[in-house]
Amino acid sequence: MIKFEKIRWKNFLSTGNNFTEIDFQSTPTTLVVGHNGAGKSTILDALSFALFGKPHRKISKAQLINTVNEKGTLVEVLFSVNGVDYKVVRGIKPNKFEIWANDNMINQNSHAKEYQQILERNILKLNHKSFHQIVVLGSSSFVPFMQLSTNHRREVIEDLLDINMFSKMNALLKEKMSILKDDIKNNEHEIEVVKTKINGHKKYLRDLSALNATHRKEKETEIKTIQKEVTELQDFNDKNMQDAMDRSESVTSKLQKVQSSREKLLDYQSSFKTEIRSVVKQSKFFEDNAVCPTCDQDIDDDLRQSKMADSKARAKELEKVMSESNDKMSEFETQLTELNKELEEVRNLQNEVNNNNQTITRLNRNVQRIQTEIDGLSENNSDLAEANDQLEDFSKDLESKQDTKYKLHETYSYNQVSAELLKDAGIKSKIIRQYLPVINQLTNQYLQILDFFVHFDLDESFNETIRSRFRDNFSYDSFSEGEKQRIDLSLLFTWRQIAKMKNSVATNLLILDETFDSSLDDEGVDNLMKIIHTLGEETNVFVISHKAELEDAAFERRIEFVKDKNFSKIKNAA
Repeated sequence: MIKFEKIRWKNFLSTGNNFTEIDFQSTPTTLVVGHNGAGKSTILDALSFALFGKPHRKISKAQLINTVNEKGTLVEVLFSVNGVDYKVVRGIKPNKFEIWANDNMINQNSHAKEYQQILERNILKLNHKSFHQIVVLGSSSFVPFMQLSTNHRREVIEDLLDINMFSKMNALLKEKMSILKDDIKNNEHEIEVVKTKINGHKKYLRDLSALNATHRKEKETEIKTIQKEVTELQDFNDKNMQDAMDRSESVTSKLQKVQSSREKLLDYQSSFKTEIRSVVKQSKFFEDNAVCPTCDQDIDDDLRQSKMADSKARAKELEKVMSESNDKMSEFETQLTELNKELEEVRNLQNEVNNNNQTITRLNRNVQRIQTEIDGLSENNSDLAEANDQLEDFSKDLESKQDTKYKLHETYSYNQVSAELLKDAGIKSKIIRQYLPVINQLTNQYLQILDFFVHFDLDESFNETIRSRFRDNFSYDSFSEGEKQRIDLSLLFTWRQIAKMKNSVATNLLILDETFDSSLDDEGVDNLMKIIHTLGEETNVFVISHKAELEDAAFERRIEFVKDKNFSKIKNAA
C-alpha cells in the first residue's frame, strides 16, 4: 500500500520562493478552500508533477515555473510503500529528478525515461492514467474511466489487478522467439556443413580400409539401411519443419485478423440495433400522436405519414444491412472453424516432426555402435586411426548440433504455447473475468448510495451496459452531467476498493477537485459525504471546493489558499 505522507513545493505556478507544505496524514478529512485562482488545485499539479513529470491539468512544463522568479521550481513528495520510506524530488531551472529510498538516492546512471520507469513500475506500480483513476477525481482536464479508450481502460484494470506483468512478458517473449528463429536457421546451416564433412570422411575411410569383405559388407548394409531410414525421416523433417513453422504463423495471423473482423462486425451490429430501435421509436411516436405532447399543437397529417414512411423505409434498409451482417458473421464463424482445424493439423505435423527427431537420435546411436564394430575389423594403420578420430569428432559435433536443433525446436514449440497464454484472450482474460462480477457489484452498490438507481455492467472488453427499470439500455453518454458524475464517483470508489482487495496499488490518499461544485445536486453531495465518512481512518480525503455549503460539513481540517501580492499561500489551516 502506498501511504502518502507530505508534499511541499516552491516557485511552482503561482507559489513564491517559500515552501508551501501539505501534511496528507494529519486528519482523515480535509476541506481545501479559496477563491478562483488562489492555488487550491496546485496540490494536484504538484503531486502529479513530482510523481510523473507532468501536471494534473493541461499545462506545459514551461508554464509550471513561477513567472515572477522564473527559476528554482522544486517539488518534493514523501511516501512509504511496504515499510520503505521514499522521497521524490523534481525541479525545473535547474532540472532535477531524484528518487530516495530510506535516505539513500537510487542510482541515476540510467536514462531519465528509464529512471521514471523505475518509479512507476518498481515502486508505485501504477502509471499516470491509473493514478488519476484511483487517487484523483477532478473537474478540469482529468479524463474519467468511462471516457477512456478501450486500450486505456485495459491498462487501468491491468494495473489495478497487478497483471500488466503478462503484457511485459509477452513483449519479451516475442523478442526471444525472433532470436530463436535466427538460431534455428544458423543451426541448420551448421548441421549441413558437418554432414558434408562426415560424408567426405566416410568415403575416405572406405577407400583406405581393407576390412573383412563379408562381415564389413553386412555391417555397411545395416548402416545404409539405418541411414536410409534416417535420411527419409530427415528429409520429411526438412521438408515439413519450416513449412509447419510458416503455416503456424500464417494461420495464427489469419485467425487474429478474422477474430478482429468479427469483433468489429459485432460492434457494427450493435450500432445497427441501436438505430433500428431509434427508427421504431420515431415511427411509433408519429403513429400514436396526432398532437405534439410538448407544445399541444396538431401535427400535420402529411408530415406524420411522411415521417412514418421514411421510418419504415429506413427500417427495411437497416434490416437488410443486418441480414447481410449476419451472413458475414456466418462466414467469419466458418473461417474460424476452418482455421482452427488447420492449426490443429499444423500442431499434429509438429508432433510428428518431434517424434522423428527422437527416432533419428536413436538410429544415429545405432550407426555409431555398428561403426565401432566395423572399426574393430580395420587394420591398425596410423592414417586409418587418424581418419576415424576425425570422423568421430565430426559425428559428435553433428550429434551435438542435432541435439541443439531438437532443443531449439522444442523451445520454440513451448514458446508458441506460452505466447497463446500471454495474449489478451489468455491468462489475463481469465483473471479479469473473475473480478468483473466484484467490480460490477461494487459499482452498483455505490450508485445506489448516490441515489442513482440503474444497473451498471462492464463486460470483458470494458464496454458498459447501463439499464434502468422499465427503460431501454443506455450508454454513459446518454446521461446528464450530474448522472455521469455519479457514475465516475462510483467507479473511483470501486477502483480504490479493488486496489485494497488486491493490495496492488492501494493508497491512503483521495483528492476530489471541485467534485462538489460541478454537477452534483444537494442530495448527491450528502450521499457522497456519507461514502467519504465510511472510508475509515486509513484514508485521507482532500476535498477542493469553493462551495459555501461545505463549510458546515463534518471536515476535521480546513485549509484556505489566498493570493498575497500575486503569490499563492496558505492563509490558515484549522
